[in-house]
This record gives sequence, structure tokens and C-alpha cells, in this order.
Amino acid sequence: MRLPDACATLPNLLREEIDRESDDKSLLALASWLVRFSPLIAIDEADALILETTGCDHLFGGEARMARELSRRLDEVGYGHRLAFAGTRGAAYALSHEKAGAQSPAILPFGDESEGLSNLPVRALRLSSMTLTLLRRFGLTRIGQLYEIDRKALERRFHSREAAEAVCLRLDQALGQRPEPFEPFRPPPNHCVHLSCPEPLTDGTGVKASLSTLSDRLCKALAAKGLGAQTFIFRTFCSDGSVNTLSVNAARPACAPNHLLRLFNEKTDRIDPGFGIDFLQLEAFRTAPMSVGSRPLSGALAQTDVDEAALSTLADRINARLGEGSVTVSVPVSRHLVDTAEEIRPFAGEIPKCTLASGIMYGLRPIRVFDRAERVEVVSEVPDGPPLRFVWHRLVHHITRADGPERIAPEWWTYLPSSPGEPRTLPRTRDYYRVEDTKGRRYWLFREGLYGDKRGAIPEWFLQGLFA
Repeated sequence: MRLPDACATLPNLLREEIDRESDDKSLLALASWLVRFSPLIAIDEADALILETTGCDHLFGGEARMARELSRRLDEVGYGHRLAFAGTRGAAYALSHEKAGAQSPAILPFGDESEGLSNLPVRALRLSSMTLTLLRRFGLTRIGQLYEIDRKALERRFHSREAAEAVCLRLDQALGQRPEPFEPFRPPPNHCVHLSCPEPLTDGTGVKASLSTLSDRLCKALAAKGLGAQTFIFRTFCSDGSVNTLSVNAARPACAPNHLLRLFNEKTDRIDPGFGIDFLQLEAFRTAPMSVGSRPLSGALAQTDVDEAALSTLADRINARLGEGSVTVSVPVSRHLVDTAEEIRPFAGEIPKCTLASGIMYGLRPIRVFDRAERVEVVSEVPDGPPLRFVWHRLVHHITRADGPERIAPEWWTYLPSSPGEPRTLPRTRDYYRVEDTKGRRYWLFREGLYGDKRGAIPEWFLQGLFA
């Protein structure tokens, strides 16, 4: 019935605009909550969900008990529903729309689709309104009437091959004679453990104890396959329909329960149990084979070695407490200028190995390099000579020794013009000096630009870093 006709029939009719976005969010939330019954859930149209319960119903004592439990849970959270269990998606759709009641789920044993659907109307086959109109004109109102009709005869009646094929396709899918694709809204995890609670958990102690149990089970399953995981997701399903989700990441594949618990302990206080938690789930993603680090037979590390496994464990805990990306590492880059010779990247489980040519004497570089060189005032004996003194932060430093210059020319290949005839502007050449003042403090200064290079104003001096 159209809205104007309904309003004419019922003048006091209350009407409200459909909020599709809100409805979609609610349906997605309900699908997430129903993961406790099956990990494979698909969203069908705008008001239906499909659960693949194969291999899950025995956990509840069979389909009948599973249906009762599912119906009870949906009633508790305030969802009206009609449930149907069948061997095919099409049969379940037909039963849920035409046979199941609000409190009476329809259950059709596998293999009985032909008999169970025969008396249902043809509209249960998910056909278009135009196709249903044609079927009614031909006197075909029940699904069972389609069983004995020859496919070619049906095509002649429709005068349309596409319409006849649509009827045959939906009929075959409902009877299990043709496959029907099933795309879950969330890919099923390859590694997942779950725990059902006889009594709802209402405090953090019970949640942590359950998480400890799940961690042991999941890590044992991973270790049995020689795997570790870098992402772990912990979900708690509350009796009021809400779902709490926590995730942690590891810098390298891990499968140690104690380490996993330490990461989650930083976040479990955020879980709101609501009216009680009755189902918990722990999943592992980004799995990879566990690598066995090479150590001496004695198990000891040399003084110059780094225990990267312990370092990864520490980095994981810092990231769990302060946020992802809090631990970074400096990575050398093959560039000549000091400003661009390194990149700061998130720590990825191991210290990057320097693959650059060893043509630089690292003892001639300061232990601290400023992110941005600081401008200083310098007095030198001759314009292109070494500095005699410089002023930094309003303090005068008299230089007793100076070593240099170490000239670093600009990277001209990175400043090539994008088109012929376009002028090219290069940074100025730098002359670096290692200097020491009267108090024994050592600095790394550079002069940007050369006198007489005709490329800008007079050269300027900067402080780039500090030596030990």
C-alpha cells in the first residue's frame, strides 16, 4: 500500500522517514554479535542475515536447540525475528518468509527441500515482481507446480529466455541443484578460539582469567603449526547485544601467552561488561612461521649483539601502552646531505642493517645531529677559512682546534628540470668543520655557500651537531 492510501485509510497514522544508514549500522552490529553462533555470516538485503551453521549446531545440541537459543537471545535484545534452518540458502529464505513464525522457527532437514518447499508460494523464490506476475497469469502459484514443467516449455510460455532462466536458477538453488555464492561480511579467521560462560562475567577479574585461558589455547594451536601472529583481536560479547573489541600488534610473529597477556593487560580496563559478558573470542591474524634466532650454543649473547626478540617484546609493550607507532628506529638512507641521510620509521621487530658503502668514518660524525641545523654567528680569520669563534644561544665559544673543511656538494641529480629550458636552482655547497672550544666541547659546524660562487647572498654558518 502506498503512503497516501495508508494515510487516507488511517488519518492518525504515524509515519517516519527511513534512515538507511542507521539501519545498516544496526544490522552490521547484529551480525557482529551473532558471531557467537557461527563465524560465517552474510548480510542479505536490508533486513536479513544468513548464518552458515554447518559444524556449529552440534555445539548447542542440534539445530532445534540452537534455534531456541538463538530465538531467546534475540528476544532478550529486543529484535523481532523469524528463523529458518535448511540445507540451502534459498530454502532457508523461503521458509523464513513464508512458514516460520515469531516464536516457531522452521527447520527443514537436509535433502528434504523438494517436499518441504512444494506447498509454499512462488514468491518465496526471490523472483522479480514482473516474473511473479507472469507466473500467476499462467496459474503457477506454488513452488511444487514448477517441478514437473519442462524447462523449454517454461521458456516458451515466458517468451523470454532470461525470465525463464531466472525462475530455473532460483528453483535449482533452493533445491540444492545449483551452488549459490556465500560472501561473509567478515572473513573467517584461520586461527580463532572462543569461550562460552555458564554465568555472565561482570568484573575485570573474570575477563582477565578468561583471556588467560584463551591465550594459552591459541598460542598452543599456533605453536603446533610452527606459526606466530602479529595481530591479535579480543572480543567480548555482552548479554545486552554490545560487543567490546580490543586489538594488539606485535613487531614480529609471537606465540607466547605471557607476552600476549601483558599486551592486553594495558587495555582490558577499557572493557565495559554491561549486563554481563557471556561469550569471548580471541583471533590471530598476520600469521607467519616463527623464526629461530641464531645464538651461540651457550645461549649467551656477545657484547656487540642485540637480543632482538627481547627488544621486540619491549617495543610491543610500549606500543600497547602509548599507542601504535610510539617506538621508532632510525634507518640510514643513501643520501649525501646530512639532513636527508636517515629516515624515522616504526620499529618492525629488528634493527635495520646498514647496507650503505662503508666509505665514511663514523668516528668523524657527532653522536647527536640536530633535526634542523641552528644558525650561529661565526668569526673567521679569512672568509673561506676555519672559524675562530662562534656565538650560539648568546654564548661565545672560542675555538682552539678546527679540523676541515669536509666539503659536501649538493645532489644535483635530484634537481633536474622537469622540462627543457626550465631554470635549475641548486642548494649551495657546504663546508663542514669539527671544532673544539676552550672547555673541550666539540661541535660540528658548516658554512653554507662559497664566497664568489655567485649563488645568493654571503655564506651563512650553522651548527649541525654535537660530539661526545
